[in-house]
Amino acid sequence: MRKISYSRHRFPAAVIHRAVWLYFRFPLSFRDVEEMLAERGLDASYETIRRRVLKFGPAIAANVRSRRVQPSGIWHLDEVFVRIGGKRTYLWRAVDDEGEVLEVLAQSRRNKRAALKLMRKLLKKQGYIPDKIVTDKLGSYSAALRVVLPRFSSGLFRAMFAMKEIKNGNEIHRRVSA
Repeated sequence: MRKISYSRHRFPAAVIHRAVWLYFRFPLSFRDVEEMLAERGLDASYETIRRRVLKFGPAIAANVRSRRVQPSGIWHLDEVFVRIGGKRTYLWRAVDDEGEVLEVLAQSRRNKRAALKLMRKLLKKQGYIPDKIVTDKLGSYSAALRVVLPRFSSGLFRAMFAMKEIKNGNEIHRRVSA
């Protein structure tokens, strides 16, 4: 976590931090934030707030991201058929054990290439290989994992990759739905 220096600014660090937080946390304009600060007796123009958001916003966001808890080592992968703009689309999702959505991908196909794209995005974004991956019985997942993680022996691969036995294909959607 990087220390943010608020020195040489008219307002204290808490006020600047609150103004930036209000702007990003709620759908407010700079003038709305100015009005909210004025209600608390702080006279800051919307232009000052805009400059502070541009200056401190990225640093505050980086600090928040660095404190985020790393997802669990068990990932659940699933795809669901949806219609987007009248077109048939597959929504591929990766969720950790606690229900935190790790990655979402919309593709027109339900094949190895789409699964491969999801795996690559997921591994690049997370930066580590999970302990276990749980899926339904779609063969695209195992084919994509063999391409993405070729260095694992077959025994370790089977231990890491679990095909979930489910009676109804929609059981996982009840648990995973956002």
